[in-house]
Amino acid sequence: MRILVTGGSGQIGGALVRRFGDLGTVVAPNRSELDLTRPTAIVEQLERIAPDLIINCAAYTNVDQAEDERELAFLVNAEGPGAMAQWAAAKRVPLVHLSTDYVFDGSGQRPWREEDPTGPLSAYGASKLAGEKSVQAACGPHLIVRTSWIYAAQGRNFLRTIASLAAHRSELRVVADQVGAPTSTAVVANGLVQILRAPVDELPALFAQAHEILHLAAAGTTTWHGFATAIVQGLNARGAHLQVERVVPICTEEYPYKAMRPRNSRLDLQRLLEVFGINPLHWAAALESELNQFIGRQSPTAGHPND
Repeated sequence: MRILVTGGSGQIGGALVRRFGDLGTVVAPNRSELDLTRPTAIVEQLERIAPDLIINCAAYTNVDQAEDERELAFLVNAEGPGAMAQWAAAKRVPLVHLSTDYVFDGSGQRPWREEDPTGPLSAYGASKLAGEKSVQAACGPHLIVRTSWIYAAQGRNFLRTIASLAAHRSELRVVADQVGAPTSTAVVANGLVQILRAPVDELPALFAQAHEILHLAAAGTTTWHGFATAIVQGLNARGAHLQVERVVPICTEEYPYKAMRPRNSRLDLQRLLEVFGINPLHWAAALESELNQFIGRQSPTAGHPND
C-alpha cells in the first residue's frame, strides 16, 4: 500500500511518517512535489504519486497571521484539500483530512461532539471549516479528524516555547480561561495507526461507521496555564536549569491576540471509543513521554506562548 502523507515536515505529518512504515510504503512529498497553493496542479501530482491512501496533514496554521493572509489560508486549508478530495473520490482512494477544534465558537462548558454546530471565530478556523466542507462535497471515502492543542518534543510549539522562556525569565504570564486537551503528536499518530491498520478496502465502511468525522485528542482537560505549569514542574523534576519562579494565570483579554481563540476547546471522544475502541492517553501522561524526549534534545525553539 502506498500511503501519501502531506505536510510530512510538520509536527503531525512527521510523526505519521515515522509511525506508518509498518502499514506500507510512505510517500511524503515536499512542497514542490505537491503544492496545496496550486490546486490546479494537484491532479497531475497525485497521478504521479498514485497513492492507495491519503492522509492530509498539510495546513496553514499561523492563527494570527491568517487574519492578514486570509486568501492564502483558504487556498491551503480549503481549495487545496478540495482538489485533493475530488481526485481521491474519482479514484475511490480513502482520504483522512486533519482538522481542528477552531471550527467551533468555544461557547458552553461541555466537550464538543462531532455533530455540534460549527462557528469559527477566526480566519484560520473559517478556512479549516471550509476545508472540511470541500472534502465532504467531493463525496469520496473520507474521514475528517479534528484534534486540538498539538505539541511535541520537536518543532515550534507550546512545550518548547515554555521551556525556552522558563530558562530565561523569572515570571511567565499564561492564559488561564481557555480549556482544552494538550495533545501530543504521538497521541494522534497512535490513534491513526490503530484506525488505519484495517485493509484499505475496508476503510470506507469504517469511515462511514464514524459518520466520516471524528474527534481525536488526549484525554482529560486543562488550561494553557495548567499546561505551562505542568511543563515547568516536569522540567524541574528532570533537572533542567530554569530561571522561572512564577507561572501567573491571566485572562484572554490580557494577552494581545490578533485572532480570537475558542474558550472551550474540549472535544468529546465517545465516538473514538465506540467505533474504533480507542482510549487515548491522558494529556498529563502523554506529556511525561514528550518531556523525556525533550530533555534528550536540549534545544528549545522560541515561539508564541499561547499558540
